Amino acid sequence: MSLQFGDEEFQSAWQELDEPQLDGWELFTEAMGVQIHRRYDRETGLYEYKVYGALDSCDPELCADVYMDLMYRKQWDSYVKELYVKDFDGQTAIYWEVKYPFPLKNRDYVYVRERRDLDINGRKIFVILARSSPETACPETSSALRVTDYKQSVAMESNGAGGTKVFMNYFDNPGGMIPTWLVNWAAKSGVPSFIKDLQKACNKYKSYCEKK
Repeated sequence: MSLQFGDEEFQSAWQELDEPQLDGWELFTEAMGVQIHRRYDRETGLYEYKVYGALDSCDPELCADVYMDLMYRKQWDSYVKELYVKDFDGQTAIYWEVKYPFPLKNRDYVYVRERRDLDINGRKIFVILARSSPETACPETSSALRVTDYKQSVAMESNGAGGTKVFMNYFDNPGGMIPTWLVNWAAKSGVPSFIKDLQKACNKYKSYCEKK
């Protein structure tokens, strides 16, 4: 995978586990032990989000492994239509098509990502960064609208009680005319549901690997 992320980006992500940087952010919603904060982006008219939460029954390394496993995600994430790593004219990137509810058109992404397993004064912290790669030579399809402005960072470490403390920062400009209700649903309901599904996936990952 193309390594296009700097040390400071990884540092910024894991430090949010200790000191959330929320100046200029508003608490949007809190559910299922997950806090979601948002900040309005004037340039796009959309919101950027920060998520703080925990996965109760799986350790952070397992969570990171599950998060990175694209083949496995196609089994537990019902919104995935296509998801794979491919070489596009010499550049390795990930292609991801997301199902949208009728009558909206599906969205697809071409992005790069990098994982680092950090040792911070004896603390094991797992950080995964991703962002869209519009320069990648992946042709658009008629079945989906290409998202060219996407970024995500995830930091995970043990919560000291057998679970995982999680921080996530993401921004996604899906383009087109997306109804406000769908944007609000994705943030309020979709994110907590995703974390719940991720936890279930972690619990089933060992048996999945044994069957491969």
